[in-house]
Amino acid sequence: MATLIRSKLSNKLSNAATTVTNKSQAKVSGMFARMGFQAATDEEALGFAACDDLDYDHRQGMQMDVLAADDKPGEGEGDGDGLEGDSHYQRQGTGPARSVSKDGDPASELEEVRPKITAWEAGWNVTNAIQGMFVLGLPYAILHGGYLGLFLIIFAAVVCCYTGKILISCLYEEDEDGRLVRVRDSYVDIANACCAPRFPTLGGHIVNVAQIIELVMTCILYVVVSGNLMYNSFPNMPISQKSWAIIATAALLPCAFLKNLKAVSKFSLLCTLAHFVINVLVIAYCLSRARVWAWDKVKFYIDVKKFPISIGIIVFSYTSQIFLPSLEGNMQKPSEFHCMMNWTHIAACILKGLFALVAYLTWADATKEVITDNLPPGIRAVVNLFLVSKALLSYPLPFFAAVEVLEKSFFQEGGRTFFPDCYGSDGRLKSWGLTLRCSLVVFTLLMAVYVPHFALLMGLTGSLTGAGLCFLLPSLFHLKLLWRKLQWHQVFFDVAIFVIGGICSISGFIHSTEGLIEAFRDNIEE
Repeated sequence: MATLIRSKLSNKLSNAATTVTNKSQAKVSGMFARMGFQAATDEEALGFAACDDLDYDHRQGMQMDVLAADDKPGEGEGDGDGLEGDSHYQRQGTGPARSVSKDGDPASELEEVRPKITAWEAGWNVTNAIQGMFVLGLPYAILHGGYLGLFLIIFAAVVCCYTGKILISCLYEEDEDGRLVRVRDSYVDIANACCAPRFPTLGGHIVNVAQIIELVMTCILYVVVSGNLMYNSFPNMPISQKSWAIIATAALLPCAFLKNLKAVSKFSLLCTLAHFVINVLVIAYCLSRARVWAWDKVKFYIDVKKFPISIGIIVFSYTSQIFLPSLEGNMQKPSEFHCMMNWTHIAACILKGLFALVAYLTWADATKEVITDNLPPGIRAVVNLFLVSKALLSYPLPFFAAVEVLEKSFFQEGGRTFFPDCYGSDGRLKSWGLTLRCSLVVFTLLMAVYVPHFALLMGLTGSLTGAGLCFLLPSLFHLKLLWRKLQWHQVFFDVAIFVIGGICSISGFIHSTEGLIEAFRDNIEE
């Protein structure tokens, strides 16, 4: 009898300890998701990619089942609100259902305790996502597009603002009372809903593939730009651009051991402010040379061979759709989302257009792929060192997100994936998990060494994944899910965006690929 009592007591204590552990992990996961927004203030919409799809299943899916069972009425009245705080990060009914109305009021009677972000904070995240480091390539787009390039900067802002709004509208459906209720949480959920019931997971796979490509290409761009900036900052040193890229990658190898982004996120605000100062310095220098601006060099005609690459560069600078569902779901008042999108994209359009035009007028036909390379040697070295630091600190965000997607897709226990989990029962990274991460770092290095062309890589990424995630898929999903409720002008806009996005994507992809193949052959011959 005593043995039986001890056994029951031991089981209860073990269950209690497990419950406490699971709850603390769930709360930490919620903090990570919210931290993703702050980390992405440093980055071009990349940390958000993890929040949108990775945290839902990989970090919380298994834990929420335990929490849901533990927090039934009468078994933990004091923890119900804490569970509800993380329920937004559940999918396919893995936790207690919670519907959120379009006006921001929770339908649940439980009090929402998870901190929400204001419209201004959401706008800050979007602004940093679409006005990040890659705006340095926009003057090069004006070089090959002239006034049409400026028009495309405005056009891309309008289209991306519109597709961001219609993407969010796909998250909602009307209930019996005619109220809009949020029934989906992420871009992947929307894609799967469009392909159901025949192919219920096909859409999610397509979005994940596009996401992985964009994240990995962004990592490559950071290595390329680091090598380029260092080489042009110290041209007299006997070190080639490829060697600088190798040195930068050696500094990035510790990324293979990252388990979270807590350490990296501390630098996010500092990097954002540094980038803002750099933009101000470039514009100030350009304004100081306003007397010699080459207005006659701004063309009305385009370079047919290189202009499609410029389209990809412009589109890539506006990519933010992948994280918008997660961002809108964490706003205090989701009804303010449309207004927030309007003023952030208007501001981005004005600032990008002015930056690109002023920089091109200053250097005209001598404009380089990364505009800071046109600065005088003294200023260039200082500015480029800041940019290299920002690039190296930015690399872990897309890298970590890409690793999470790969691990979630191919390395989880449970029969849905091809390989065993990358983590042991003690939470340590296994050998094949470390090999995966190191291989990804080496792959970004090889691409940066053999194709060290910032504009070509940026144009290819924008044409392939940028146009797909920002133009094609949102308009297609909007037509598929809300066809019966759309007015004729909305249908027209969606079809027009899909057609224009498809043309831009195909033409930009073809010309960027041709340029990359040619550059790759030249590097092989060397």
